[in-house]
Amino acid sequence: MMHDPNDLITLFNDLFRESLRTTLVKGGAEPEYVPAGHADGYARIIFAHDYYASALHEISHWCIAGPARRALPDYGYWYCPDGRSRNQQHAFEAVEVKPQALEWLFSMAAGSPFNISLDNLSGDGTINAAEFYHNVRSQAEHYLTHGMPERAETFVQALKTFYGTSDQTLR
Repeated sequence: MMHDPNDLITLFNDLFRESLRTTLVKGGAEPEYVPAGHADGYARIIFAHDYYASALHEISHWCIAGPARRALPDYGYWYCPDGRSRNQQHAFEAVEVKPQALEWLFSMAAGSPFNISLDNLSGDGTINAAEFYHNVRSQAEHYLTHGMPERAETFVQALKTFYGTSDQTLR
């Protein structure tokens, strides 16, 4: 199955461009969230290069962010690039569980492979990679049992319709 990021752009923008004044766009080397500059503007979710997985990951952050966070560049979060210390990596992993769980569900709804990302190849590494994997998987199961954020659920349904997948693909 082909997984073209342009399909994600179309799906996302059809769903949220007008209703939530947000667009998904291809970007450069680093992903970024840019809030709307004025009342009649659009916020932009910019994903890295032309990477399908990057688009899904950035959408997952947006689906979790509330209105106050969506008014801030990059949702007001810090980002420490590759090369993090163990303490920095621990903080990174703590905030990445929910978005990576949604990204996992988006990937499954699209019939696309998913890989957990520790995003720290040249740093001290993860505290416990198996534990992080378990936490992400547990959060994905929690979303399936108790429900996802509304925007995430809307996006999952659009992915399942577009790619012809079913609820069984999410399990």
